[in-house]
Amino acid sequence: MARKLAAGNWKMNGVAADLAQISALMATHPAPRSTVLICPPATLLQRMADVVAGRFAVGGQDCHAMDKGAHTGDISAVMLADAGAGYVILGHSERRADHGETDAQIARKALAALAAGLVPVICVGETEAQRDSGKTLDVVAQQLAGSVPADATADRLVIAYEPVWAIGTGRTPTLQQITEVHAHLRARLMKQFGPQASDIPIIYGGSVKPDNAAQIFGLSDVDGALVGGASLKASDFGAIIDALDAS
Repeated sequence: MARKLAAGNWKMNGVAADLAQISALMATHPAPRSTVLICPPATLLQRMADVVAGRFAVGGQDCHAMDKGAHTGDISAVMLADAGAGYVILGHSERRADHGETDAQIARKALAALAAGLVPVICVGETEAQRDSGKTLDVVAQQLAGSVPADATADRLVIAYEPVWAIGTGRTPTLQQITEVHAHLRARLMKQFGPQASDIPIIYGGSVKPDNAAQIFGLSDVDGALVGGASLKASDFGAIIDALDAS
């Protein structure tokens, strides 16, 4: 079975004072059954790692494909690892849309992450127009094939399905739609990794909240969540972790 993962993506939110939310979360969740991952902005990464002290995992929100060089404003996977990260989110829809990232670029970043000892959390997902035109399964399959490096291994990979139209909108796909996509992703992973693909967490992202988490986690091939806004508050993220632990 795939390991369960509750990943919080703080996006461009959070200053030092917000680390108190993580301290509060650790107080109420001293030993969660699931892996808890917090991906703060880069300015907080090392301080976050100090606060969690290994009890939760810490990750970056992106990395450059090169280890170092003249890339002003970018952060390498090596730097993330040096700051205490164990994971990095790659190919998030906001990166694909805002920065025009391609599958090939994401695959190169994933290779850099793996070389630095990080676990890449590779995101795939369709837009509303692609969903409405019946292209969802083709889109996510193409993104998966292009973004996951050929030499990735099942024990160091996470896939996140995040329908673009459900991120931060309060809308979510139906349970049947989530199940269909996750099953399709699992089947594609099986072709690349064989039986070991069953060990790869496929997590869902897109307006996951305390009131819908249990239903989502009860679905086949849903091994956790990539949580946005709800991960900023200890009470909300804690309730989602509880739902995942109980699933």
